Amino acid sequence: MKKKPVLKKIIIALLVLLGVIQFFGAEKNRTAVVSENALEKHYAVPAHIQTLLRTGCYDCHSNNTEYPWYSKIQPVGWWLANHISSGKRHLNFDEFNTYPAKKKLRKLDEVTETVNKGEMPLTSYVLIHRKAKLSDVDRKEIEAWVKEVKKQIQ
Repeated sequence: MKKKPVLKKIIIALLVLLGVIQFFGAEKNRTAVVSENALEKHYAVPAHIQTLLRTGCYDCHSNNTEYPWYSKIQPVGWWLANHISSGKRHLNFDEFNTYPAKKKLRKLDEVTETVNKGEMPLTSYVLIHRKAKLSDVDRKEIEAWVKEVKKQIQ
C-alpha cells in the first residue's frame, strides 16, 4: 500500500477546513434606519458631500455597510468585519452626535487631515470601489464643509 504524499494530505485538509469555515460567517454591519445620532441629523451635509461620504467612508465608518459579493467567503468576511469594527471605533458617522464637542472637533480635523494626505479612503478600498476615489476638488469641498460644521460645533 502506497502512502499519500504529505503535501496532498495537507492540501486536502486545507480544502476541508476552508469548506467548514464557510458555515461561520461574520456578523453584518447593517441597520434598518439611520440613527438619531447620525451626523446628517444634526449638521447640514450638502448632497455632494453626503455622496462622497457614503461612497468613500460609510462602509467602514457607519452602522450600515454595503457588502461586496466576496464578503460571503471566509476568511475574507472575517477580515472585513474586523476592518469595519476598527473603522467604527475610530469614527462612526452614525454615532457622531454622541461624541462630546471636543471629540467631534478632533474627529473632523482627522477627516480633513486623512483625506488631504490621501490616507482615506484607503488605497485598498479605492482599488475595488472606484467611485470612492477623491479628486482634488472633492478634498477641498470636504475641507470647506468640515470648517462649516466645526463653526456650528464651536
